Amino acid sequence: MAEAGYTRAVTASHRKFQTALKRAKTRQAVMNVYWKHKKEHERMLAKHLKEEMTLVIRVKSKIPHR
Repeated sequence: MAEAGYTRAVTASHRKFQTALKRAKTRQAVMNVYWKHKKEHERMLAKHLKEEMTLVIRVKSKIPHR
């Protein structure tokens, strides 16, 4: 997932979150929406950071040791 892909995914996730919040009719439903959104957000962030670490390792490997 490239930078733009991550940003687009976060935007889509937040849009779904806002829509679900508006539809929630009970306090428990609101919390369930939050927990689902949080889990999705954590999954996207972990994937994004893994991809960035791969990039860092690739760049780092091209730089010689001192």
